[in-house]
Order: sequence, then C-alpha cells, then structure tokens
Amino acid sequence: MAATLSEPTSLARLVRPPAPTKRKDAPSRFGTAWAVLMATVASLVIVLPLIWMIATSFKPEGAIVTAHPSLFSSRLILSNYSGAWSAIDMPRLLLNSTIFAGGVTVLSLTFDSLTAYALARLDFPGKNVVFVLVLITLMLPFQVNLIPLFIELTKFHWINTYQGLILPRATNAFGIFFLRQFFLSIPNELEDAARVDGAGDLRIYRSVMLRLAAPAVLTLALFHFMYNWNDLLWPLIISSNSSMYTLASGLALFTGQHVIEYGLVMAGATMAIAPMVIAFLLIQRRFVESIATSGIR
Repeated sequence: MAATLSEPTSLARLVRPPAPTKRKDAPSRFGTAWAVLMATVASLVIVLPLIWMIATSFKPEGAIVTAHPSLFSSRLILSNYSGAWSAIDMPRLLLNSTIFAGGVTVLSLTFDSLTAYALARLDFPGKNVVFVLVLITLMLPFQVNLIPLFIELTKFHWINTYQGLILPRATNAFGIFFLRQFFLSIPNELEDAARVDGAGDLRIYRSVMLRLAAPAVLTLALFHFMYNWNDLLWPLIISSNSSMYTLASGLALFTGQHVIEYGLVMAGATMAIAPMVIAFLLIQRRFVESIATSGIR
C-alpha cells in the first residue's frame, strides 16, 4: 500500500514545474536612478562654467562686477563681441592659431603614425628599447625642456616665426603610444594578405593601416588641434611680437594691470572655443567609435 502511494507522489514531483528564481544580477531601479542622478550632477558641474562664460559674454560690465552676480541678466548686449573683435587683431590671431594648431596636427599625425607603425608591425633591433624611451618622455613635464628649446630656437633665429612654433611639436609621445596600440589590434591576416599581393611596408602603412585606423587618427587629430589651439605658455614664450600671437596669448591682452574687461574676455573666449566645438561635432561619431573599438593588448 505504501509503495502504491509513493509512486504518484514522486511522479507529481517530477511533473511539477520548478519554482521561479529571482534574478540576482538584474539592476535595481534605485541603482539605475542613482547612476542617472550622479551622471546628471557631474554633467552640470562640467558644463556650468561654459554656460556661465557664454552668459557673461552677453552681459553689460555693470552686471558682471556687481556684488551679487547672477547667471542671466535682464539686459543682453552684443557689444562685447564687436568690442573684442576690434580691440585686438582677431583675424590675425585666428590665422596664427590655425597655422600653428593645423601645422602641428599635420606633422604630428604623419610622424606619430609612421613611428607607431614601425613599433607595432616591424621587427628591428632595439624596438622595445625605443618604445620604452618614448614612454619615458611622457613622464617628463614640458616645462623641463622649455629653456633648452628656447635657447636652440634663439640660435636658429626662429623666435617670432611659424617654424619656431610648429617644429618643436612635430611629434608627440602620446600620439605614438595611442596609434601603436591601435595598430596592434588590427589582425595580422590583413597585413599578410597585402604582402601576398606584393605590397611593401609603405604601401601597407598607407593603404591598410591608415584606412583601418581612421577613427583613431581622427581622434588624435582632434586632441592635437585642441591642445595646441588652447595652448598659452608655448606661443607666449616664442612670440614676443603681437603679430605672432595666437588666440590664447592674444586674449591675455584684455587682462590689464589694474582693470580687467570681463565682458570682452568672455566674448573673446567664446569665439575662441567655437571652432573646437564645430570640429568635435563634425567627428563625434568617429570619436566615439574610436573609444569603443580601440584596445590595449
């Protein structure tokens, strides 16, 4: 009797579906809301100075230097922009900044990519030693080489010249490291197929590596152009003549010994960052693609 009762009982246990288990890895709503809140707060902290700068560029001087300043003013003016454009030689500053930042970007991309390709794909004695030396230069601040560079450029009579501004920055250790890591992530089969077709090293570098590394190259170009466009120290030291000032050093002319025209400074700074914003908007898709696909082996 006991055996006949136990058989249906065990059969029912086998047929009965298992009790649903609660997923432990599912994110909670509280955690998601907290992450969104922290990202929003961090974004506001980062963007607030930019918003304050743009808003200040439309304020009259009395609303800027008041004891209780506010983000927005009841009166908006455009005279700060016309005043900043006429107070300094803005077209000349824009031209100098474009030549300086653009020239450095073109030369840096050329030399950085060639060096990165050699360190990533070619085998030669001392390759690892060269790469370590490149990494060591990343640890040295630029101010260490500032005085020796100035002395050398003085001997070449390159002070107040475009070559004096551009050539000392014709290559960059970070650019070499960045592109080398990207080149290492490209499959070797593509390079082997190109060699089977009779391509040499320069042909592989130009037709295979650079095309596949286009997102990384565009990202590095943005970094180089933005860094040199906003640089103040190097152009200020090399350029003692106002006709060779860049935008960053030219905007410093608004800072007098006793009086600072904040409205003109903010208007000039807004016009100075406008090309950077436009450049980023043009290549933002490739920028995100580079961050998503590049890796370090």
